[in-house]
Amino acid sequence: MFKHLAAAASVLALVSGSALAEPVKVGMITTLSGGGAGLGIDVRDGFLLAVKQAGNPDLEVIVEDDQRKPDVAVQLADKLVQSEKVDVLTGIIWSNLAMAVVPSVTAQGKFYLSPNAGPSALAGKGCHPNYFNVAWQNDNLHEAAGAYAKEAGYKNSFILAPNYPAGQDALTGYKRFYDGELAGEIYTKLGQTDYAAELAQIRASGADSVFFFLPGGMGISFLKQYADSGIDLPVVGPAFSFDQGILQAVGDAALGVKNTSQWNKDIDNDANKAFVESFQAEYGRLPSLYASQGFDTANLLLSAMGKADVKDADAFRAALEEADFASTRGDFKFGPNHHPIQDIYVREVIKEGDVYTNKIIATAMEDHADAYAAECKM
Repeated sequence: MFKHLAAAASVLALVSGSALAEPVKVGMITTLSGGGAGLGIDVRDGFLLAVKQAGNPDLEVIVEDDQRKPDVAVQLADKLVQSEKVDVLTGIIWSNLAMAVVPSVTAQGKFYLSPNAGPSALAGKGCHPNYFNVAWQNDNLHEAAGAYAKEAGYKNSFILAPNYPAGQDALTGYKRFYDGELAGEIYTKLGQTDYAAELAQIRASGADSVFFFLPGGMGISFLKQYADSGIDLPVVGPAFSFDQGILQAVGDAALGVKNTSQWNKDIDNDANKAFVESFQAEYGRLPSLYASQGFDTANLLLSAMGKADVKDADAFRAALEEADFASTRGDFKFGPNHHPIQDIYVREVIKEGDVYTNKIIATAMEDHADAYAAECKM
């Protein structure tokens, strides 16, 4: 049902002089089935909510399911670029899929706006003028978790993440700002659901804290097994394992856990309040981090459409760089490598009535940029 979605009714965006802007065709490749489907569904729903609210008839969105498979993502990208003739691509959740798709589509002159995956290889030497990340560079939330662990006085963390680009960036980011010892450092299999061996290692390690990055269903499985294991160590992580879409599945095991995020539903600005309210009204659930990123990505695109014709790549790129939209995060700006410079918060998992959710308890980092921008030459 989401194959072809076009927004309706609004005024045509004007470009320089009196010429009318060309319509913009967007190809969204995201994960809508399998273990990571919740993340892609939230990105899609946030994006389409912004499109609906804008009511711009010159924006068409084609949504495709990559099934979390790199080969499928590549095939879809080829189809969208060559057959559908899209101007902009977006949607990819997983960094291994982003690495398989983004360099090819930007090399073909298309714009790619990332609502999630931010691998270090695309932030540094592999940056491209047509690639914009609207979420974060992969290391960022983990860097904030390391900074929080240091401030909390943890001296011997056990750290783990899946063995793929975002997992590698996660542990690198944590270690960049955490200056204690490591009781253990392991990479798990992407998609793994049984963590008995890892929990045994944690129990025997002498750790005083645990940091993990296990997004989606992986995090649900780990946290439940961790709670059942009787291991009584404080847990720190990025938002990805404690976000709105999975907290109900995790339940009491997540209560009190500190996690880091650049967004939460209680960020106090008009755009965020309106987003949270309208997302709930539209979809009957609280928005997640991923939904906010999809929403912001669409509004970035719409802001550029209001200033430039997508067929004029230089002008459209400049309009994207201005990031002249009301972000759910409040202040939003791009660094020189087209990745955000933004605040990152510490959140705590709480229960509001029967609903598990997060509240902001501190700011971990202010106006934080990524570590790779200096390597980007464009």
